Amino acid sequence: MNTTTRTTTTADAPKRPSAARTRLIDSATRLFYEEGIHAVGVDRIIDEAGVTRATLYKQFGGKENLVLAYLRNEDEMLRALFAQAGAEVTDPAQLVDAVIEGIAADIRLRHTRGCPFINAAAEYPDADGAVRVLIDEHREWFRFTLQAVAEQAGLERPADVAASLVLLRDAALVGGYLDGDERVTPAFARTARAVIASHRRS
Repeated sequence: MNTTTRTTTTADAPKRPSAARTRLIDSATRLFYEEGIHAVGVDRIIDEAGVTRATLYKQFGGKENLVLAYLRNEDEMLRALFAQAGAEVTDPAQLVDAVIEGIAADIRLRHTRGCPFINAAAEYPDADGAVRVLIDEHREWFRFTLQAVAEQAGLERPADVAASLVLLRDAALVGGYLDGDERVTPAFARTARAVIASHRRS
């Protein structure tokens, strides 16, 4: 039997982003989301992150790549939340409820100024640009994931369920910002559960 063991080297370990890169993304995420992408210049982000202009350009090459990093970060966080819910909830029917509760919590606690992807799309009208391509990829993943959850729960017409939930989430994120989550979040949860109930097999 071969008893040779392989020693893990530093080169084998996944590279962690540098502290400066992390600070830039964190600062850009807060500023872009709260104030708008085009309204925030690179000098503001540099000041907030406590880095030099050279560091920003070394890490990202320019503002658009930082915008893409901000949106990828939002995408990765949402994917991680879905993965966590899938790991914690094994009953497919309960997972549907967990998804609705998770979206409601997001409207109430985190994305209180609308959807970052919808907001970014409004600032980047070029449908073929890199920002819009990333947004489209995120939305396709989100729609496909909701459809898969509906399929696993045995709901009828899972693609229709997914389309309805995407529409409701879009509206609720915008509505939560304009009208307040106290009014919008219960309405979202109530309507989403009605959609689920209408697609359960009799």
